[in-house]
Amino acid sequence: MKIVLVPSGFKECIDAEKVGLAMERGAKKFDDRNEIEMIPMVDGGEGFAKTITKTKEGEMIYGDVRGPVGDPVTAHIGIYVENGERIAVIEMAAAAGLKLVPLNQRNPLKTTTHGVGELILCALDYDVDRILIGCGDSGTSDGGAGMAEALGVRFMDDLNHTVKINGVEDIIKVRHIDMSQLDPRIADVVIDVACNWTNVLCGEKGVARVFGPQKGATPQQVDLLSAALEHFANLIEKAFSIDMRLTPGSGASGGLGTGLVAFAKATLHPRFDVIKRYIQMEQKIKEADIVFTAEGSIDFQTPNGKIPTEVARIAKKYDKPVVAITGTIGKGAKLNYEVGIDAFISIIPKPTSLQKAMEHASKWIEGSMESVLRQVTIGYQMAKRKPDDEKVS
Repeated sequence: MKIVLVPSGFKECIDAEKVGLAMERGAKKFDDRNEIEMIPMVDGGEGFAKTITKTKEGEMIYGDVRGPVGDPVTAHIGIYVENGERIAVIEMAAAAGLKLVPLNQRNPLKTTTHGVGELILCALDYDVDRILIGCGDSGTSDGGAGMAEALGVRFMDDLNHTVKINGVEDIIKVRHIDMSQLDPRIADVVIDVACNWTNVLCGEKGVARVFGPQKGATPQQVDLLSAALEHFANLIEKAFSIDMRLTPGSGASGGLGTGLVAFAKATLHPRFDVIKRYIQMEQKIKEADIVFTAEGSIDFQTPNGKIPTEVARIAKKYDKPVVAITGTIGKGAKLNYEVGIDAFISIIPKPTSLQKAMEHASKWIEGSMESVLRQVTIGYQMAKRKPDDEKVS
């Protein structure tokens, strides 16, 4: 049997490559004669830079930057050369991911993307021609203002004093934007951003209301966050004559998509479109007997550009069955049947705490993979049975 594994990571738990290796162990445990192709996938979040850089046989660069709550964190970028271009790969989660925000400090009014700007500066120091930025797994909601500040943008109050951006709440004090000290090297690079195309900056479906609670915001803080991002959109419209409020991808990573467009002249792309350009998978899916994918949670949001359903859409072009291995099965998970996932299974074998589930995730993924393959094989055997062989009651 030809099995293709195209897993995503389990957020704050285990990255895509480790998920894939656990799935591979489970498949071989069932039958080591199976032909297995593992393609770890990243949706712009954790593992994005390492996965693409490894695929392109590039080099990882490490350094300390300001983390989302102000403390130094060790982050990274990838550098590789292709078609005569030097390309840097950045994942915003390395500098401003939710994993870097302690549970007792999860207030998106007080987190910053400053470290993301520092990673961009690092890439510029390596004289790159192009920067690819992955937006995902963010712990911030500052509209990319912190990132812009790191690049040299100054935010001024009504007395023309500089406002330091330590979180989106500081944006409320800003009255105009000073671009005079922006790093001039930004103008010489192409910046592509892989993001969730359905995320927008403002409105009832804006990033504050949709993702603010996931980042620790109370209902009152969600209202403040929404108002601050609306004010930010007004500032950007006044400064650059662009309306980012409902632009597809503008709400990516707490509005970082907006900041990258406004201050770094970046181009936003649906994340899976970008990933497909850098990680070739379609031919392998086409040749498979069955495709397995994985995600930390399957729910009503999964069809909105997340890896399992994007993998399923490719597989259905070639009429390939798709099974998703998941940590949790959430509200509206059945919607995924409508977009090409034929079955999904949770790895959790019994009631447990989140901490224990995370500790045992690798082992449980392995066991779930073996179990699913046993069930799939039974189905194949039944389908291949001739009518004459069936018992007649």
